[in-house]
Amino acid sequence: MTAGLDRAARAFLARHRVARLATADAGGAPHVVPCCYAVSGRHVYFVIDDKPKTRRGGALKRMRNIAENPSVAFVVDDWSEDWSALSFLLIRGRAAIVRGASERGRALRALRARYPQYRVMRLDGGDHPVVRIAPHTAHLWIASPPRRAAPAPRRGAVFPRHRAAATPRGGAARSPRPGATARPRTPRRRRSLRRRR
Repeated sequence: MTAGLDRAARAFLARHRVARLATADAGGAPHVVPCCYAVSGRHVYFVIDDKPKTRRGGALKRMRNIAENPSVAFVVDDWSEDWSALSFLLIRGRAAIVRGASERGRALRALRARYPQYRVMRLDGGDHPVVRIAPHTAHLWIASPPRRAAPAPRRGAVFPRHRAAATPRGGAARSPRPGATARPRTPRRRRSLRRRR
């Protein structure tokens, strides 16, 4: 059953450039290699490209393993000496060589859109199989999830006014002398104004 990738997993994959592909043979012996990749639809794709290799195409260990045991793991991660910035995405799924010309062309277009180096490589023929990974599970782990920003104030919101300290005429308020006792201020009486006749 294919689980697909949610929005967070797709965004994480889009931000990164290289993954680690883990395969195993029929006896369970593990094999891990770095891997370029692209997402198209519900799947992750990679191609056996033209970088120098000791073997070609299906003779590579990762391809022999997939033929014997199609279960794979696919990891993309962030490393930092600040461990609050660590994160990784682990995908477990089933790998298979793409046979259809339409799907192969779509996968190669997605890969070439991500990696300019692929635009000048010849990736046709049996020496360059395209592999599809159909995710069964996708687990995204982030050490410190980003904090949500405080909501903006609503339009028309009323904020309390803060009264400024009273300042006497002619300048700033004077601080009392050391040892002096502050006297309470006596309120002034207002003079009553009589109307002249």
